[in-house]
Amino acid sequence: MAELKIHWSFWVICVIALIWNIMGCINFIMQMNPEMVANFPEAAQSLITTRPVWATTAFALAVFSGLVGDVLLFLRKPTAYYLFTASFFGVLIANIHTIHVSHDINIFIGSAMSLVVAAFLIWYTRYTNRRAWLS
Repeated sequence: MAELKIHWSFWVICVIALIWNIMGCINFIMQMNPEMVANFPEAAQSLITTRPVWATTAFALAVFSGLVGDVLLFLRKPTAYYLFTASFFGVLIANIHTIHVSHDINIFIGSAMSLVVAAFLIWYTRYTNRRAWLS
C-alpha cells in the first residue's frame, strides 16, 4: 500500500503551533511564580494578582491541552481536535477575566491572538483529518 504524501506545510504548522503552546506553558509557569511576576509590567502584575481561580484554571487548561494537542497532531492523531477544542474554551474563559479587568491594548491583542490561534488549530485539525493526513 502506498504511503500518503503529507504536504510540507503540515510539519511547519505543527512546529509553529508547538512553539506557540510551549511559550504559553512557560508563560503560565512564570505567572505562578510571585518572584517572576514582580518583574512584569504593572498592568500585567495587576491582572495576574487579581485573577480568580476559575480564570487561572482555564488558563492552565488552555495552554496544557494545547500542548498535548500539538503532540497528538505531530503524531497525526485525530484526537488532537478534542484537545484543541478544550484549549479554545480555556482561552475563551480565561479571556473573560482578562478583557474585563485589563485596559492595556497589548494584553488585549495577546488575548485576541490566543483566540485566533486556538480557533485555527481546531479548524486545521479538522482540515487535515478530512485530507486523511491523520490516522
